[in-house]
Amino acid sequence: MTIRATFNGTVIAESDDTVVVEGNHYFPPEAVEAQYLEQSDTHTTCPWKGLASYRDVVVDGERAADAAWYYPDPKDAAKEIKDRIAFWKGVEVR
Repeated sequence: MTIRATFNGTVIAESDDTVVVEGNHYFPPEAVEAQYLEQSDTHTTCPWKGLASYRDVVVDGERAADAAWYYPDPKDAAKEIKDRIAFWKGVEVR
């Protein structure tokens, strides 16, 4: 099944190869339209996944701060989501 992430009416990611962890679809990097992601300095730590890095999602001037996240160097328990990107904060995933 193809999963799409949309924001402000624009598809920002689409794939039939997502990995679902804790209810979130993690998209492979090549399935994400990188032009809609902007650098964020936000980081959070998950006890079993490790350090997450964030990106803002920006489409047509509308910004969802820290709405995309990924684990560049996850702990072993989460290695299947390394560099995959998940979304929230106004990004619709279905």
